[in-house]
Amino acid sequence: MRDPLSALTETFTSFLFGKVETTRLPVRTSTGQAQAVYLPTAAPGLGDSGVIIGREVYSGKGYIYDPFQLYGQQLPAPHWLVLGESGNGKSALEKTYVLRQLRFRDRQVVVLDAQGEDGVGEWNLIAQQLGITPIRLDPTAALDMGIRLNPLDPSITTTGQLALLRTIIEVAMGHGLDERSGFALKVAHAYVNETITNRQPVLTDIVEQLRHPEPESAEAMNVALDDVRAWGLDVALVLDRLVDGDLRGMFDGPTTVGIDLDAPLIVFDLSHIDRNSIAMPILMAIVGVWLEHTWIRPDRKKRIFLVEEAWHIINSPFVAQLFQRLLKFGRRLGLSFVAVVHHLSDVVDGAAAKEAAAILKMASTRTIYAQKADEARATGRVLGLPRWAVEIIPTLSPGIAVWDVNGNVQVVKHLITEMERPLVFTDRAMTESSVPDLSDDALRAAELEAEERAATFMEQHLSDLDDSSESTVA
Repeated sequence: MRDPLSALTETFTSFLFGKVETTRLPVRTSTGQAQAVYLPTAAPGLGDSGVIIGREVYSGKGYIYDPFQLYGQQLPAPHWLVLGESGNGKSALEKTYVLRQLRFRDRQVVVLDAQGEDGVGEWNLIAQQLGITPIRLDPTAALDMGIRLNPLDPSITTTGQLALLRTIIEVAMGHGLDERSGFALKVAHAYVNETITNRQPVLTDIVEQLRHPEPESAEAMNVALDDVRAWGLDVALVLDRLVDGDLRGMFDGPTTVGIDLDAPLIVFDLSHIDRNSIAMPILMAIVGVWLEHTWIRPDRKKRIFLVEEAWHIINSPFVAQLFQRLLKFGRRLGLSFVAVVHHLSDVVDGAAAKEAAAILKMASTRTIYAQKADEARATGRVLGLPRWAVEIIPTLSPGIAVWDVNGNVQVVKHLITEMERPLVFTDRAMTESSVPDLSDDALRAAELEAEERAATFMEQHLSDLDDSSESTVA
């Protein structure tokens, strides 16, 4: 029985103000039906124009990314760093991204393909499907009418040729050229360009001139001819490796006729080169400068330069400086540089730490696949990732990655279409993608497991998230 005083008070209040509260019976429902009462919220996406990557794990929204569409609004630079251990989906992401970008008419892509099996690069199948012949740089094949790239190609400016020659020599020697060696190289290069006019100058001409300098070169600096010859001896020995050493045939002749720099996809197949030898950074330097002077043009095209095993670039101070200059073309000539690296420690702890930091700073987009916990913490410190993202990286399943687009951090599941699947999951790509079962049921089960694990983690650490991160949780 109700208290008489309470009943009297309620009656008086209702008389003055009307009924202020409606008494309702409790409603029992399921959590699935109650979801409509508390609608999920998610951080704003990156827009709806560009290339679809997949979907956000927490909100379920489609994830669309295009550096050319985002530049100037959400991105200060169009360059992209992809990190992660083998077997987590980096290769699949790169290939589908390129295939989807090529659907746009004003896109053009160059790939430095440093991996491969069965005598061909990893991108060989995609190139074949698009009717493209890869530019296969192979010392053995080069001796038998293979592909050649001439560092002294007339399409490269005189200044660019000299800079390239210096970079090749410095990479091979492991230190910078002193003034005397630099002078000997400069006068030899100048003499060759002035005197050889009926054909393309080649490296053999430079080596010969270094070994037998002209008297005029010595007289111009008031030094003995033997001194000029001695100054250029080490330089001649380094260049001789490209002429008569283990790299002979690829760079000691005129550039091969018929290389189509207007094709939508250009693949440099470096799979026949030992990735751990000094040959790889030398090749990177030559290809980088050659592209800078022959491929990048102010023609309104959007260009993508994708480099696998990019630590070979960033780990060499001289090559890193060259590519750092190349990255600056991104703003002026529409170039997006994509660097694929297994471990960030490969570069930040290397000989080119200063240059690596500058290149990483230019990469406004960072995609991080699964890494071990200690590696993830080191990556987070260098890239400035939020703590929740650092702690979730070791738990990511293949195909799921943390995306940081200029501070917009999301967890994204990469999706692959049935048409792309045969091109992406080849036998060679399996060593990188490491997907044991490609059936829809298996993929969906792995996906749900990863989402459940990520959701549990987010609930435990929700209090540590900042405001922007909180909005990504459904």
